[in-house]
Amino acid sequence: MAGGIAWQIATVTAITDETPTVRSFTLTVPDWPGHRAGQHIDLRLTAEDGYSVQRSYSIASAAAAGTIDITVERIDDGEVSPFLHDVVVVGDRLELRGPIGGYFVWEPALDGPLFLVAGGSGVVPLMAMVRERERARVETRTRLLFSSRHYEEIIYREELDRLAASNRGFEVIHALTRSRPDGWMGYDRRIDDRIIGEVLEPLGSRARVYICGPTALVETAANAMLRLGLPPDRVRTERFGPTGT
Repeated sequence: MAGGIAWQIATVTAITDETPTVRSFTLTVPDWPGHRAGQHIDLRLTAEDGYSVQRSYSIASAAAAGTIDITVERIDDGEVSPFLHDVVVVGDRLELRGPIGGYFVWEPALDGPLFLVAGGSGVVPLMAMVRERERARVETRTRLLFSSRHYEEIIYREELDRLAASNRGFEVIHALTRSRPDGWMGYDRRIDDRIIGEVLEPLGSRARVYICGPTALVETAANAMLRLGLPPDRVRTERFGPTGT
């Protein structure tokens, strides 16, 4: 339980712009024990008057001790993300606890090919899995189906392209739901049963599936997996609110 995990002080050691509205923060945590890909942290901000607000953020980095990355989308009317984007600078200290979660996790020792389905910032815990796969230098066949609204909003786009180009069994298939650049070769609509079937087909029914994104996308993708014959215990989901794709 999160309540049994002690709060710690982390130092911001790097800030990276991923898209115009998404930013990654590298945090050094002296007593960080390491984590599994797919876990998250709780982050707490406390004002001078004692008012406190807390949010959960998926860990974006591969398993490691001492340092983690979180990736935060700026929500204009939010309490925490505007502070992180507009106020926090390298050297600032933030209060967090974790790692948290044991269900939506992946480790290189798990069997079967890997099928990841993401919508918008739902890619963050899946990126931890992609990075963990790369860190461990395993060649488990992996396909990431990633839905974004616009090309410029594809989070981690350059890194994903670079990893896919390494040709070690990792592929990225994009779907853009609102606008597309000239010559776009990916999908041009929201993820649906047909897309799921086409992207899943090379992996087969032994695929281990992780889906993360807005509720509507998660439900569509998870139901499609079951209709295509994947065992329910091979499909794991994590969802958030209606913003996104």
